[in-house]
Amino acid sequence: MKANELKRGAVFQLDGKNIVVKHVQVQSPSSRSGSTLYKVRGHDVSSGQKFERSFKGDESVTGIEILRCGVQLLYRDADGCTFMDRESYEQFTLAEERIEDELPFLTEDLEGVTALISDGVLLSIELPASVVLEIEECAPGIKGASSSARTKPATLSTGLVVQVPEYLTPGEKIKVNTETREFMSRA
Repeated sequence: MKANELKRGAVFQLDGKNIVVKHVQVQSPSSRSGSTLYKVRGHDVSSGQKFERSFKGDESVTGIEILRCGVQLLYRDADGCTFMDRESYEQFTLAEERIEDELPFLTEDLEGVTALISDGVLLSIELPASVVLEIEECAPGIKGASSSARTKPATLSTGLVVQVPEYLTPGEKIKVNTETREFMSRA
């Protein structure tokens, strides 16, 4: 597998570690002779240690076969988050440190969560591209504010804070992009 084929959710092996890709940023060359760089952020599957490295597009990495299956969050406790496979009803627990980037989006009724499993072990989860969350707290809505006007911070039901248009009020449900953590629209 070439580095330019890496995308969010891919798992590859490097220096004896299995790395789950969380984010890939493409950096185009600034000169004709430069090559495109792929800045990969993720974490080591076994230790949970964060990983960040830039690869040239033609560099090879060893991809790992993983099973993807739909899961649902059952509950959170001191051990972490417990997920259930939607088909086999098998349960997996992940420590919260392993999914700290995903935690602000997780709710018990969230559809579209995918588990990445290798050799019967839950490595990580993938969120849908967007999720619907309720605004818990924000400044009062301003009547007549246009949708292209200024924004204000809003605290959502999971504790995530995003910038929203001024016309939104507490109690409204909004759609949030899980990768950029930005407001997309009303739900």
